[in-house]
Amino acid sequence: QVQLVESGGGLVQAGGSLRLSCAASGFPFALKEMGWYRQAPGKQRDLVASITWRGIPNYADSVKGRFAISRNNARNTVWLQMNSLEPEDTAVYYCNTIPGLAWGQGTQVTVSS
Repeated sequence: QVQLVESGGGLVQAGGSLRLSCAASGFPFALKEMGWYRQAPGKQRDLVASITWRGIPNYADSVKGRFAISRNNARNTVWLQMNSLEPEDTAVYYCNTIPGLAWGQGTQVTVSS
């Protein structure tokens, strides 16, 4: 069955960095475009970064230049390096395929001002 396990979230001050990890299993990871999504309280879940199976990234305007998505197909893992974090980045972060297969539990990122 599809499993997506996110980790690496936490509490960080504005301007700080975090690196999120997502371990995937149960589907052909190397063939799938992957994405990182986030959902802030009271808001919809939005895609913030994606990466094709070949490793070509794409970013939402709100994180461009600050976040970097990467993947290792041999390890079935996708990462999100988040730099220059802002309070507006506070959310639960999820990884998923594009289009989505199943949602994991997410990892909470809290940025204090």
